[in-house]
Amino acid sequence: MDLDARIYVAGHRGLVGSALLRRLQQAGYTQLLTRSHTDLDLLDQAATARFFAEERPDCVFLAAAKVGGIQANNVYRGAFIYENLMVQANVLHQAYLSGVRRLIFLGSSCIYPKLAPQPIREDALLTGPLEPTNSPYAVAKIAGVEMCDAYNRQYGTAFVPVMPTNLYGPGDHFDLETSHVLPALIRKFHLAKLAQASDWAAIARDAARFGPLPEDVKQALGIPPHPPVPPRVVLWGTGTPRREFLHVDDMAAACVHIGLHTDATALVNIGTGADVTIRDLAEQIAGIVGYHGEIAFDPTKPDGTPQKLLDVSRLHALGWRAGIDLAAGLQTTYAWYVAESEAPREKRR
Repeated sequence: MDLDARIYVAGHRGLVGSALLRRLQQAGYTQLLTRSHTDLDLLDQAATARFFAEERPDCVFLAAAKVGGIQANNVYRGAFIYENLMVQANVLHQAYLSGVRRLIFLGSSCIYPKLAPQPIREDALLTGPLEPTNSPYAVAKIAGVEMCDAYNRQYGTAFVPVMPTNLYGPGDHFDLETSHVLPALIRKFHLAKLAQASDWAAIARDAARFGPLPEDVKQALGIPPHPPVPPRVVLWGTGTPRREFLHVDDMAAACVHIGLHTDATALVNIGTGADVTIRDLAEQIAGIVGYHGEIAFDPTKPDGTPQKLLDVSRLHALGWRAGIDLAAGLQTTYAWYVAESEAPREKRR
């Protein structure tokens, strides 16, 4: 696709969308379309139709979605299925009506069955029961995959669904009530390190930037007015589940490669092809942060899917491989987090 093609990045302020925008800018694309939620509510069918009719994008990266970790997915089940279904339906249909040449729909590896054979191939879709804690979100994303295929078959569109594994990186969401596992671990260990130093002012600044701390976290860290205790980090589950993690900049590079430099339309997994246990990940992050206290696991909390490793053979066949090592990615993500936590409000990104 030419560098002057009109490319709409839906959800450009989120972790995924912002990385896509950076990648497209670096690649030299000059006609990039963005809208904040205030300017365009993609839940609004009429507003979405007006945007596509007026702007006529050539290509769309659909990164706008309601996302969260295991707790958020399990608690806000109605919101997760409704909002994701509505956004997908509105954007994909208007993309078809306005003649969009290429659309990249970003899903999630949770679309696959809970006990799918590992590593998970694309053809495992719809072959077994989903993980119950996030099934509404998964069903919504499965509907998006099916919608891409249905429109391609009936209308001759070129919509390609891509399924990234667990993403992380600068700009991630660190609210402990709703975040994914990796940013939650970074924040918990950082707060524990601050609590060990009794740096309550830094903890207050962190809470002002990334969201209030749950009472159980305050208690475990001995944050006043809770009684002083040796800080400990308590994590959900047993620590035995295995997860694959992909840096968001790698994800963006893969999406741009697939969307703009191949003619693929079939479902494509995007990942690294390697995984790690949650316990090992926690210990690695603790080392990077510099926390040397107790790490405890709460087996009364859900583990989620035992393992979720994607088969990336199709991705490799399309000519792309991940390039950012997990250890290096964690270092840069933690550095971003610390800088953001300590930055004055007017200088925050």
